[in-house]
Amino acid sequence: MRKFGLIGKTLKHSFSGKYFGEKFEKENIDDCAYELFELADISEFSKLINAHKGELKGLNVTIPYKKEVMAYLDELDSIAERIGAVNVVKINSDGKLKGFNSDYYGFRSSLESWLGRHTNLKALILGTGGASNAVRTALEDLKIPYQYVSRSSEGNKINYDDIKQNSKIISDHQLIINTTPLGTFPDIALKPDLPYSQLTSDHYLYDLVYNPEVTAFLAEGKSAGAKTKNGSDMLVLQAEKSWEIWNG
Repeated sequence: MRKFGLIGKTLKHSFSGKYFGEKFEKENIDDCAYELFELADISEFSKLINAHKGELKGLNVTIPYKKEVMAYLDELDSIAERIGAVNVVKINSDGKLKGFNSDYYGFRSSLESWLGRHTNLKALILGTGGASNAVRTALEDLKIPYQYVSRSSEGNKINYDDIKQNSKIISDHQLIINTTPLGTFPDIALKPDLPYSQLTSDHYLYDLVYNPEVTAFLAEGKSAGAKTKNGSDMLVLQAEKSWEIWNG
C-alpha cells in the first residue's frame, strides 16, 4: 500500500483528504491511501517520515508549514526555490525528499485559461502571505506587471489607504487577486478594504478563497459587471499536479 498525506496544524476542513479519497474510489486506485497528519510543530516532521518509512511516497503541505518544511528537505524544484515555499514533497525510492510548489501550477493554469488572450493587464496582489508568492511568480512568468497591496506600505508594497486616495490605481490595475483568507467560511461578510465603487466591467477579480463559492469580494465585482473567479479550479489543478509529481 502506497501512502500519501497532508501535513498542517489544523486539518479538519481539509480539501485534499476528501479530494484524494474520492479520486482513488472513482479511478479504482486501490493500492493507495491518503491520510491527514496534524503536526503541532514542524519539528515533528522527521519523526513522521521515519514512522512511515517505506510506505509514505508523498505529502502535501499546508499552513503554517509551507516555508518551514524547506529546512527538512534534501532538494528543491526550481519553481519552489523561486517562490520560497513548498506545498508538495516527493519521497524518492532512496528516501530523499524533494520539494515542489503545485500552487504555482494551479494558479497559473487556471488564470491562463480564464483570461485567454486578455493578458495585457496590470495586477494588484492583495496580501503578502505564503500564497501570494506563488501568484507573484506565475504573474512574472506570464509577463503580467503586478503591485503588492498590504495593510502597511513598506518596500515595494502599497496599502489600502493609498488605493482609496488615488483612483488611478484601480483603473490602471484591471486584474485584482485576493490571496488573503478574508471572506472564508464562516466569516463570509469580510472582504479586502477596497473602493469597490471604482470597479468596472473591464476588471477581473480572482479570489483564491473557494468557500463560499461567491465571496463578498467577488460579489462586489459581480455588482460592477466585472469578470470573477474563485479558487476551486486552482485547488483541483494543484491537487492533480501533486499526483503527477508523486507518480512522475
